[in-house]
Amino acid sequence: MCGIVGIVGKSPVNQSLYDALLVLQHRGQDAAGIVTGEGEKLHLRKDNGLVRDVFRTRNMIQLRGNMGVGHVRYPTAGASSSAEAQPFYVNSPYGIVLAHNGNLTNAEDLKRDLFVDDLRHINTESDSEILLNVFAHELQIQGKLRIDEQDIFRAVAGVHRRCRGGYAAVAMIPGFGIFGFRDPYGIRPIVYGRRETEDGTEYMIASESVALDTLGFTLIADVAPGEAVFISVDGQLYTRQCAATPVLSPCLFEFVYFARPDSIIDNISVHKARSRMGKRLAFKIKREWPAHGIDVVIPIPDTSRTAALQLANQLGIPYAEGFIKNRYIGRTFIMPGQKVRQKSVRQKLNAIDLEFRRKNVLLVDDSIVRGTTSQQIIQMARDAGANRVYFASAAPPVRFPNVYGIDMPAASELIAYGRTDEEVAALLGADGLIFQDLPDLIQAVQKKGKSQVDRFEASVFDGDYVTGDVTRDYLSHLEAARNDGALESRAHHGETVIGLHNSA
Repeated sequence: MCGIVGIVGKSPVNQSLYDALLVLQHRGQDAAGIVTGEGEKLHLRKDNGLVRDVFRTRNMIQLRGNMGVGHVRYPTAGASSSAEAQPFYVNSPYGIVLAHNGNLTNAEDLKRDLFVDDLRHINTESDSEILLNVFAHELQIQGKLRIDEQDIFRAVAGVHRRCRGGYAAVAMIPGFGIFGFRDPYGIRPIVYGRRETEDGTEYMIASESVALDTLGFTLIADVAPGEAVFISVDGQLYTRQCAATPVLSPCLFEFVYFARPDSIIDNISVHKARSRMGKRLAFKIKREWPAHGIDVVIPIPDTSRTAALQLANQLGIPYAEGFIKNRYIGRTFIMPGQKVRQKSVRQKLNAIDLEFRRKNVLLVDDSIVRGTTSQQIIQMARDAGANRVYFASAAPPVRFPNVYGIDMPAASELIAYGRTDEEVAALLGADGLIFQDLPDLIQAVQKKGKSQVDRFEASVFDGDYVTGDVTRDYLSHLEAARNDGALESRAHHGETVIGLHNSA
């Protein structure tokens, strides 16, 4: 999962890009990058690390120009070296910079075709560089010295014909403009908005609406599935549908976990969706645990707070903040490496004993993926003196790999894969475990009577991949590649590799 932003301004945009990336930092903490355009010249700064660490004053001074793109990354495809940090650049044609959120499911085929047919070299393992080169080739074959917005739209249409998977991208051509586009299923989010200044109208394209809000931009709309949005260097806005058969299928996990609660995605408030998740989960608890004996509802900060508060209100049970979070530790789900996740949980959370002592506690989290974090938190509740520890997930069991840009591509890493709810509860050490039902989750996210969503991308819960090209062989290949990568990484760090352990 990554965060992307592009701005066409009337004054230097370096500070605005930096501020937007800070707001989008929750989408990636592995690397950050900014490229600005000053006339025909590009200025680049990117490296591994958090936004505040990558960009120092000396770097910001050098990022001159009135338009630019930025990116925050955590690795899903490719390696985690600084060479994989985005945005990526290709010099032909015209010079193009691109930042990408998502994952291409046919990346290997595209990489081969780019080399054999298009005579293009790919220098990294990132599918974002592949996406950039596909677009560059589609633009180059038009054979024009001077291009306009229609040429951009034709090239994006070519990308949609060739690329499969989930992708939202923002790109820049120096001296020409910035454009953003979204895959024909709209799996990954991307929005655009405007800001009025004394010098004229400025435009921003970003992963989430919260980036627009924070910088004083007004949301215009989500980029529709298959659509492209182009803003010229002089501030003219153009849009066009570039896909033959677009279908709006946004990722459900964005609403469950990734997006900030103050964002609006595809005309759906993330905060309201999470509130409705808590309400529906409370209804299920009333049905299935009528004599639950729960004394207090405690959220696992931060993304579960909204659902937990609504759940407590519906059940008529006290709500309490039982964990204090160290805000200087990153989100454990997006940390690369299982050992790093395990180590960080107790560094990140500390229990308030008074809220647990001699009580039957219901812990509420947004989801359970690998189970490592949940397992340790349940033990923390017991160590704090809880009588009984129940666990509720605002999402259904995650039993299938994600192939569209979320770091869970190996089924064997998922604690619910091939297990019943009772078996998962036993592994977690919970006295009781309850999951949201998928139809309830969909109804919670679907804004009644107003949402235009055709179907949600819910493959991590039901194994039904909306793009239709994800087969069992494809998933087996992904898992084998992931295991090979884990072996290589451990060997590189001097570990003796005896075998892989699929941790619960």
